[in-house]
Amino acid sequence: MSQFMSTNDLNYPLATLVAGCKVNIFLRILGRRDDGYHDLATLFLPLPSPHDVITITRSAPGTGVQLFCSEKTIAPEQNILFKCYERFGCATGFYPDITISLQKNIPMGAGLGGGSSDAAALLQYLNEQAGASCLNDVDLNRLACDLGADVPFFLLNRPAWATGRGDQLTPVHFPLHDMTMVLACPHLHVATAWAYNAWDEIYLAKTSPYSPLTPEDALDMVSALSNFVFYNSFEVPVFARHPQLRSVKEILLASGAAGAVMSGSGASQFAVFREPFQAEQAVRRLRERDIPTHVFPLNPRISES
Repeated sequence: MSQFMSTNDLNYPLATLVAGCKVNIFLRILGRRDDGYHDLATLFLPLPSPHDVITITRSAPGTGVQLFCSEKTIAPEQNILFKCYERFGCATGFYPDITISLQKNIPMGAGLGGGSSDAAALLQYLNEQAGASCLNDVDLNRLACDLGADVPFFLLNRPAWATGRGDQLTPVHFPLHDMTMVLACPHLHVATAWAYNAWDEIYLAKTSPYSPLTPEDALDMVSALSNFVFYNSFEVPVFARHPQLRSVKEILLASGAAGAVMSGSGASQFAVFREPFQAEQAVRRLRERDIPTHVFPLNPRISES
C-alpha cells in the first residue's frame, strides 16, 4: 500500500512515499517446492498503519542512488530498496540520481510485509518517472515477484487470496465489515527463514501430495471467514519457540475477540471484535504489558481498498 506526493520545487523532496502494511487473515503452508520455496494459500488484507515513509530527493548528477535508513542494522546494499533501484534500472535503463531516506515504522520480523511494501512503493514511483522506458503491468509485476513474494500484493493494494509462493493473486471482497480490528506488535523479531525451517522440521515428512487451490476454492474459503475461521500454519512452530506470543493471542480472545490469529511468520497478532468496548479492553490489557497496538474500524475503505 503506498501513495506519493511529487513536486518540482528544488527546496522540497521529489516525492514522499507512504508504504502501509498487511496482515494474513488465513495462511496455510501447502508444502515445499522443488525450488526450495513453499506453496501457500493465504488471504491478504492491506492496512494503512503502521506505515513506513520513504523520502526521495535529488542527488548530484552521476551519483546514482544513495540510501539512508532509520534502522541502522540494515546495510544499504542489503536493503530491498537498493535491490529495487538496481533491478528496475537493469530492466529499463532508468537510473535517476536520487537520495532515498527510509523511516522504518513497520516493525521488522512482525509478519507485516514492511520490506515488500517499501519495494512496491518505490517500484511504482520509479515506473511513473521512467517515461517511455516504463514497464507494462505484466513486466512490473514480474519484477516485483523477483524482489519478493509479497511485493505483487502491495502493487495490487486490495484484499486478495494468494497462492503459489503468495504471488498468484485473486482479488476478493472482504466480508468482515462493521467490526473493529486490533493489531498487536510485540517487541520481538521472528525471522521468516527460521519460521519456514521450523515448520519443515515439524511437518515436511507428514505433508501429503496436494493440488493448488483454484480461484473457486479460494472464494469458498473466503465465505468461511464470515464464521471467523482464522488460521496460520506458522503458529505451531512460532508459539513453541516464543510462548509469550501465545499469551498475546490468549489476551485477545479473552477480551472477546470473534477471531484472532498471528500474521505471516509473526510476531504480530491481530483480532476482530464485534463491540468497540471489547477492542478497548484488549488494547488496555496489551498496553499494560508494553505491547504496541493499532486499532482500525473494518469498513469498506479498508477492506475493499
